[in-house]
Amino acid sequence: MASTLSFPIIDMGLLSLSGEERPAAMDLLHDACENWGFFQVLDHGISTELMDEVETMTKAHYKRVREQRFLEFASKTLQEGGGKAAENLDWESTFFVRHLPEPNIADIPDLDDEYRRVMKRFAVELEKLAERLLDLLCENLGLEKGYLARAFRGSKGVPTFGTKVSSYPPCPRPDLVKGLRAHTDAGGIILLFQDDRVGGLQLLKDGEWVDVPPTRHSIVVNLGDQLEVITNGRYKSVLHRVIAQTNGNRMSIASFYNPASDAVIFPAPALVAKEVEAGGGGTYPRFVFEDYMKLYVRHKFEDKEPRFEAFKSMESESAKLIAIA
Repeated sequence: MASTLSFPIIDMGLLSLSGEERPAAMDLLHDACENWGFFQVLDHGISTELMDEVETMTKAHYKRVREQRFLEFASKTLQEGGGKAAENLDWESTFFVRHLPEPNIADIPDLDDEYRRVMKRFAVELEKLAERLLDLLCENLGLEKGYLARAFRGSKGVPTFGTKVSSYPPCPRPDLVKGLRAHTDAGGIILLFQDDRVGGLQLLKDGEWVDVPPTRHSIVVNLGDQLEVITNGRYKSVLHRVIAQTNGNRMSIASFYNPASDAVIFPAPALVAKEVEAGGGGTYPRFVFEDYMKLYVRHKFEDKEPRFEAFKSMESESAKLIAIA
């Protein structure tokens, strides 16, 4: 049973103002990043008309192109399972659109031209929102404006940015299969436009699974592993999952604003210095994002800490070799 803890909701309209309500809204954002790793934003600047278009076209595309394919696969999978739990399977139908550094939406089959145009417009708005949020995080952390966005840029001067479009159809045996198994996200900051009628997304907080409430025209934001590293653990990525539902087809459009593949990720020196002054301890590792992803894809549905420890071990070995040389 999921907990009913109050999920943080941020009114971004208050963050745009210089009025008396802004400090409290910034505190709420800081608390959400420190203690939840997730929050929901309203008044985020993306038009409701555009969001409605995206939703209508996404659901129509699934119905027209992907539904029958998924139903055939799902039926076969459950039959072959013979009533046993599916440990390495997710009850979802997905496709992925890359926006940066090189877009691939023109190459994805079965998308009609209007859907492509609408998704491009939506991606532009999401990119702006991601960068605005990163600057608000910088402000709360005491980092200079633009620090986090710059940390994501590699040799080409742009981040990696893409969208995973998912449908979670009704599942006749949610006791046997998860919609999506528990994991943290590998990347930077993730913006989710989710179905406002069908729930299922949960995050782990203080040992309890908490429902992420479906709210119309909101964007759910969560922090990935790279922000945990750059903030030296001040902000943390959080385990989350999707519970398969017996009724309703849940739409999920998750956009990942991630570092470039060759970006070097490491804790912000200013934050490490603050921690040292406060008598704090360890420092997160330094690595190239592409190397982290190679490890992540093999261990996505496992704890994140061994991934961090693996890179810390590599750093230690490198330091020893340099000392010997």
